[in-house]
Amino acid sequence: MLDRIAHNGMVLLGCGKMGSAMLAGWLARGVPAASVHVIEPNPSDWLRDTGVALNTGLPSAPAVALVAVKPQMMGDALPALKALGDGPTLFISIAAGTTIARFSDALGATTPIIRAMPNTPAAVGAGITALIGNAHVTEEQMALTEALLATVGQTVRLEDEAQMDAVTGLSGSGPAYVFHMIEAMAEAGVAQGLAPDLAMTLARATVIGAGQLAAGSEDSAAQLRINVTSPKGTTAAALDVLMPDLTPLMQRTVKAAADRSRDLSA
Repeated sequence: MLDRIAHNGMVLLGCGKMGSAMLAGWLARGVPAASVHVIEPNPSDWLRDTGVALNTGLPSAPAVALVAVKPQMMGDALPALKALGDGPTLFISIAAGTTIARFSDALGATTPIIRAMPNTPAAVGAGITALIGNAHVTEEQMALTEALLATVGQTVRLEDEAQMDAVTGLSGSGPAYVFHMIEAMAEAGVAQGLAPDLAMTLARATVIGAGQLAAGSEDSAAQLRINVTSPKGTTAAALDVLMPDLTPLMQRTVKAAADRSRDLSA
C-alpha cells in the first residue's frame, strides 16, 4: 500500500512532534526519504538529516498531502497546497478543530479529504487515530491513510464527522487525563508517607502496567477491575471512595473538551 508513496511522492506540511513521529514511522517502514517532500519553516537537525526533500518544489500530483500544522496556522499554510486541490491528491488533516468543509473551501469542492485525530502516544508508536473522509475519498485512499497512520498506532473509522468532537474529548485529550492521574496517585502516596521520587516511580509503573495488562487481555476493563478486587479487601475499600465520583467527573471532563472542540470548529 505504501508503494504508492514511493511512486507518486507525498507532501508533509508541518513537521513538529506529531509530524516527526509519523515521518519516522514511514521511513522505518521503507518509504524512500526522497519521495517525501516536507514543508517546515523551523526544521530540526533530525529532519535535516533524514534525506527528505525539505522546503523544495513540490511534486505535481503527489499521492498524499498530510497537513500537520496547528489550527491557528492553517490560514497561512493551506495556500501553499492549493494548487494540488481538485485533483487526485488525497489530503489528510490531523489539525484539531478544522473541519472537512473548511478544507474543501480552501482546496476545492472535489478534493478528497480525510480528517484524522491522533493522540500524543503516537510519538512512541502507541497512539490511536480516528478517521473520517468526505464523499470523494475512495476505499483505496482510506486504506492508504490507515497504512500511513498505522506506523504510529491503531486506527478506527468514524461514521460521521460530528463524532470527531467526542473523539477529541476522549482520546485526543485523554493522555493528559492519564498523566494527571499519575500525578494525583503519586501525591496520594506522598500523603501516606512515601518519598516523592518513590511515589512517582510506583504511580508511573502502576499505570503503565495496568495499561499493558488491559491491552493484552481479552477481558473487559470492568472484569479486570473485578479480578483485582477482593471482597472487603484494600482495593474494595479504595473503589468505594473512587467509583461514585470518577464516572460523572470523567463525563464532565470529556464533555468540556468536546464542547471546546465544537467551539473551535464553528
